[in-house]
Amino acid sequence: MTVTDHTRATADAAHSHGVGTAPDASRADRPTSFDPEVFGVPNGREEQWRFSALADLKPLLALEGGEGHLAWDVPELPAGVSFVEVPADEAQARSVRAPGDRASAVAVARSGGAMALKVDANAVIDEPIAIGMHGAGEDVRGHLLVEMGPGAEATVVLTRTGSAQYSEFVSVDLGDNAGLNLVLLQQWDADAVHAGEVVARLGRDSRLRGSVVTLGGKAVRLNTSAAFAGEGASVDLFGLYFADAGQHQEHQLFVDHAVPRCTSRVTYKGALAGKTARTVWIGDVLIRKEAEATDTYELNRNLVLTDGARADSVPNLEIETGEIEGAGHASATGRFDDEQMFYLRSRGISEDEARKLVVRGFFADLIHEIGVPAVESSLMKLIELELEQIEEDEDA
Repeated sequence: MTVTDHTRATADAAHSHGVGTAPDASRADRPTSFDPEVFGVPNGREEQWRFSALADLKPLLALEGGEGHLAWDVPELPAGVSFVEVPADEAQARSVRAPGDRASAVAVARSGGAMALKVDANAVIDEPIAIGMHGAGEDVRGHLLVEMGPGAEATVVLTRTGSAQYSEFVSVDLGDNAGLNLVLLQQWDADAVHAGEVVARLGRDSRLRGSVVTLGGKAVRLNTSAAFAGEGASVDLFGLYFADAGQHQEHQLFVDHAVPRCTSRVTYKGALAGKTARTVWIGDVLIRKEAEATDTYELNRNLVLTDGARADSVPNLEIETGEIEGAGHASATGRFDDEQMFYLRSRGISEDEARKLVVRGFFADLIHEIGVPAVESSLMKLIELELEQIEEDEDA
């Protein structure tokens, strides 16, 4: 097992682990723009693209084609919630910032506008807002605005299914004292290709819980960024991914602590099965000079189930002030715990069933953090199907 574990502690001095456009550059130095040409076409040598499946993602980087959206499945919305189309110019103006890579900039340029999900100020929505997004093999782009008014609270579940070549840009704006539980489920067919960027801005005392679950698709690359714009805000980012043979799943995260007294937690876990299964996790946290009393921690764990699978895990922490509450990161990639397997086998449990129990336990706490019982139950069933597929492949 390979383990990197920096114990959470108060920083004694400013330090940096390499992030950004070059290995020794700050993540904050990366450009943002609605103009795709600002970024150029990546060749794989760039820091933010060096782990990516560029051969599969190439169609999503082109300025031609890919107009329109996936098919939306929107339920009847409760009072205080609206879901409307927004013209392109207005959508850009309402986005919390411009895209941070070519794929998302192309998505905005080719989507022809955005869909805006807005929760009015002080509206408290008790039931999850579940929206489906389905592909039928088309080449499409998307731009989505999620806007939480001051004091608003809601849970939003976005489920992606079917097949598509799809890139997107998602802007999430939390007003002061707003609370959002945002769940993004990638349940694509095996041939889908998806590149997405989610950017969030948190107002004073706001709270964001973001869960990303990736269980399908040939190549999926998701970037998630959270920037604190007001003191007292908190963000919890959770991720779960399961890659089979032929799948490449990449998750990049960036938490920007730009104001004092904010808290962030990042916890991502992945499992891999199959000789060509590949996952990438990159977690960047920046604590700026002004962000005194910051408290942050990021964790990534990967469980390799078969020979030949590969997991890359890169935690980065950049600190510009020593006046913080705590900061740290941990990363580990390994196989089954031998002691756990021995314990289970010694009690008459078969190897296949023991493996299932270990994987269930590996993901259980993370699934529980999603906070939507129907989604949690569904995910456990999907993970069971993933494990059954491993058995079928081994028996073939």
